[in-house]
Amino acid sequence: MPYPVIPNYPLLIEQLTQYAQLKHEYGAQGISPVLAEAEAALRAALARLVALPESAEVATREPNVLADIQALRPAGPRRIWTGFDESVYRDRLAGALLGRFAGCTLGAPVEFWSITAMDAWAREIGDAFPPVDYWREIPNRHDKRYNVSRCDAYTREKMNGVPVDDDITYTILGLLVAEDYGRDFSVTQMGQAWLQYLPMACTAEHVALENLKKGLPAAEAGAVENPFCEWIGADIRSDPWGYLAPGQPEFAARMAYQDAYLSHRRNGIYGEMFFSAAIAAAFTVDHPVQALEIALSEIPAECDLAREVRWALALAPSITNYREARAAVDEHFAGMSGVHTNNNACLTIWGLTIGGTDVTRVLGETVAMGLDNDCTAATAGSIVGAIVGQAGIPPHWYARYNDTVHTYINGHPHLAISNVIDRFTALASQGW
Repeated sequence: MPYPVIPNYPLLIEQLTQYAQLKHEYGAQGISPVLAEAEAALRAALARLVALPESAEVATREPNVLADIQALRPAGPRRIWTGFDESVYRDRLAGALLGRFAGCTLGAPVEFWSITAMDAWAREIGDAFPPVDYWREIPNRHDKRYNVSRCDAYTREKMNGVPVDDDITYTILGLLVAEDYGRDFSVTQMGQAWLQYLPMACTAEHVALENLKKGLPAAEAGAVENPFCEWIGADIRSDPWGYLAPGQPEFAARMAYQDAYLSHRRNGIYGEMFFSAAIAAAFTVDHPVQALEIALSEIPAECDLAREVRWALALAPSITNYREARAAVDEHFAGMSGVHTNNNACLTIWGLTIGGTDVTRVLGETVAMGLDNDCTAATAGSIVGAIVGQAGIPPHWYARYNDTVHTYINGHPHLAISNVIDRFTALASQGW
């Protein structure tokens, strides 16, 4: 069903603001009542939108309660590995982490750029496009991302460690949560961890974090004044649960649920469950499509995300490059936010189907598709990395990491990658 046509509210608000200022400068009277009337009308419209009844049929096939979600899953393996081989796990974990770091770091400087803008920039600096290495240069190199890493820290010559990003920060946060509370942590405990470790957050995560600070229970923090609850923010937090439950897609999805419910609902939750299950399965398979097909068995069969994933997998043989992928998404999801879970999931899938087990092609094609391309490339890199292991990651993607990953987590500004691998291994080896 097509999205409603949204009027150009930003332009209207900008004109309202500018004319209010102009009329004040010209000595007009009665400006404040007009502005108050406009504000009241907007607030009333917002309240009416929030109060509109929702489809009972959609709610039935897209529940928020874990038991109900699991009841609507198709058949699946649930658990693939029956034993834990530490040497196999460590190699695949290293590949997954390095692939995730590389995809995120490659996409971060051009996040949300159009294909045209990325292509033009590559031509200007003499880089290949789709990229096959980190960018040679990026604009505004002196600016800082998340008040930590300078923008030129994401370039191939200036990189010294994995530069900071929220996608990577949440991977490390998942490790800390599992260490603090165990792998059977609750939504409440996740909320406690956010208050302890997160100094900032974006969109749905920001809403949930602020609600927690106001004293709302963790189970309610994602449901109050949160229009972002189906955006990609939970999806990007998938990876640690797959790392902590290798070969156990059901367990990975269950941990993902406890995390996602803090800030998201419905397809926002399913996005994290799906990709966590895919990453868990990736430790056991030889091709990304196998992991994606297994992951479908951990979300409701008829939720929107499952339908779109099946559509993307069916269309995949005809999607041969980033331009075709983006065109298909733009047509199919016209009107959807560019940071929604579902459209970005399809781009992630096509990055993996185009590139297969060629890590460089997976990363380059996924970033070149645009939209939330640091997130999509990070997830794609994690899945393909878990399949090929560290030996399958070309060294130029991690040569300048210097065994260091940077975060904005309170008390953990940087960690040794080797130590992160040790700590994930210690947790993942439990309970076999």
